[in-house]
Amino acid sequence: MKNGLFSVGHSNHELDRFLALLHGAGVTAIADVRSSPFSKRWPQFSRSPLEDALRMAEIAYVYLGDLLGGRPTSRALYDVEGRADYEKVRATAAFRRGLERLLLGAERYRVAMMCGEDDPLDCHRGLMITPALVEIGVSPNHLRKDGSLESTPVMELRLLKETKLEERLEPDLFHPAPDIAEIREIMADAYRLMAKKKAFQVQIEESDA
Repeated sequence: MKNGLFSVGHSNHELDRFLALLHGAGVTAIADVRSSPFSKRWPQFSRSPLEDALRMAEIAYVYLGDLLGGRPTSRALYDVEGRADYEKVRATAAFRRGLERLLLGAERYRVAMMCGEDDPLDCHRGLMITPALVEIGVSPNHLRKDGSLESTPVMELRLLKETKLEERLEPDLFHPAPDIAEIREIMADAYRLMAKKKAFQVQIEESDA
């Protein structure tokens, strides 16, 4: 991957500020991973005006929300509580195609996968897409609202703290330090726990229960 991969949330930025944020990080392409690329609250980030503004700023745009979005259309990709099951989504052929396109784009551009939330731990780009990338040896940097870049390892340390699983990494009298396989399982558990709090949830009808 020659040019690099980032993630970013448009948050509540003014459009000019968002474009400056992208330019500051050297981002040359946006991969929109929102399932629905529209925003009533922040209309400047609906697909059409955003795509036009990016073109004027010489930043490429591609929509990948149909492949990498966090609100799947298939009911089979939700758990019994109606919450999107990120692990099931990652196992789909559509998701794998989306990853391939993302990585292919990163050969030519400095690509930022974009969703709404500033914090990647509040968003499927951090909780669903990032662990799939890490699994294949790609560690995106997360462009934050203040212009700083947070690496995925640093994001994962925050994830462990917020899910209170960091103590499982610490050896004690009865438990040796975890090996690589155990560390991966602890991280997977942390992602699952956070996804239970943050993933999109549909309304379950009584007849579906």
